[in-house]
Amino acid sequence: MRVEAQAIGKRFPGVIANHDVDLVIEPGRVHALIGENGAGKSTLMKILYGVQPPDEGRILIDGEPVAFSSPTDAIAAGVGMVFQHFMLADNLTVTENIVLGAERLHGIGAAAKAEIRAISDRFGFDLDPDALVEGLGVAARQRVEILKVLYRGARLIILDEPTAVLVPQEVDALFANLRELVAQGCSVLFISHKLDEVLDIADDITVLRRGTTVGSADPATATKRELAELMVGAQLPSPQTSESTVTDRVVLELDQVRLTDDGGRDLLHDVSLRVHAGEIVGIAGVEGNGQSELVEVVMGLARPSAGAVRLEGEDITRLGTRQVRERGVGFVPEDRHRHGLLLDAPLWENRVLGHQTREPVAKRGLIDQAGARDDSRRIIEEFDVRTPSDETSARALSGGNQQKFIVGREMSGSPRLLLASHPTRGVDVGAQAAIWEHIRAARREGLGVLLISADLDELIGLSDRLEVVLRGRLTATFDPARVTASDLGEAMTGGTRA
Repeated sequence: MRVEAQAIGKRFPGVIANHDVDLVIEPGRVHALIGENGAGKSTLMKILYGVQPPDEGRILIDGEPVAFSSPTDAIAAGVGMVFQHFMLADNLTVTENIVLGAERLHGIGAAAKAEIRAISDRFGFDLDPDALVEGLGVAARQRVEILKVLYRGARLIILDEPTAVLVPQEVDALFANLRELVAQGCSVLFISHKLDEVLDIADDITVLRRGTTVGSADPATATKRELAELMVGAQLPSPQTSESTVTDRVVLELDQVRLTDDGGRDLLHDVSLRVHAGEIVGIAGVEGNGQSELVEVVMGLARPSAGAVRLEGEDITRLGTRQVRERGVGFVPEDRHRHGLLLDAPLWENRVLGHQTREPVAKRGLIDQAGARDDSRRIIEEFDVRTPSDETSARALSGGNQQKFIVGREMSGSPRLLLASHPTRGVDVGAQAAIWEHIRAARREGLGVLLISADLDELIGLSDRLEVVLRGRLTATFDPARVTASDLGEAMTGGTRA
């Protein structure tokens, strides 16, 4: 199936999201779409998948013009999409998740299971139709999402940041699946910020910048540097830190911390950890192995059943989140939309979040609007947040600019400790470079940083020490100067211990 977007244009109030975008996806090929945040990739994806119509231009499938008024129309035409954030019900089986909403195709019984098993076998997905999704790892869940769109007849599969939460071994397995897909005639539109992976998997590359197509590249001859320059007009950033700034002063200490769920199952088991001033401690682990719970315990969002959490010697184990924050803990959450921003509120109101009892956004127990507005403008300038004004809603910003604003907010007020969960997830190389530099600067100024990330190059490049979390336990310690991403990925999956 050949899909062509011709002169696509899309406008929103005050913003031109796409203009004169051209894209041709040939059958049986992996076509990578790259560009910085705000370049128009998301808008183009939504147009191709029928989420929103173009204001200008047209879409052709096998030479015939089509008009999608909804994703249902796109699916009927053979276009499917797998979003970065999975949409699966944990309490249902693989079969139940896949047939949900598509019961008319093969029913909900034996015929549906047979079709799912046939697709799984055909493309090497190795999925059990009767398995509960809650027992699947991240990579298997992603295969379920891909199988969902194949089950509905998709011949073009749009993948949005598909490797964001995968370890290297899982990325290799995904790429093997994608190569099998294209070998059997499917097409893949692959959206990613990881340029080395783009060069590895893509047959064709299209680059968007500031809403329009600026060029294409041949992955057989292009380099990461050339792609970065096409994307943002700058060289590829590196997460490498400079000389050590680690001091003897312990900022954060976890002592034999244990956390159990309502059923008595250990989510964290005897976790002991120290973060010193001027030190970045990286936490590596496959998602769902205790990273989120570790952050929640430190932030006062969860109460440990045993052990202690200390901030510069003070026991904060039983303190609430506001009290923890007031003692100088900044927090960059893993999901900026759910936990980091009020999307429909202006930026100056978002500056208040988590700081509502402290200057400059509060005065004598009340919100200080003037102070919040002034400090929002400071963050916008210092952290290069690209926005018309502090009155702009958070939703109107690109993902990279949203993240830069959050990082700026959480580094305000001279914090002693920064908890950064996936600080550059889903942001372009330009925003990534800016965030890395702010984290490095905070380290130089004596801030302790606990860094959780699925980007192993980021962890290795920024961290002074690496800890691996597996099934709620810290199982290995690595020196970033001597470890590879492959070694770390193996330890994360239980293959080896340091």
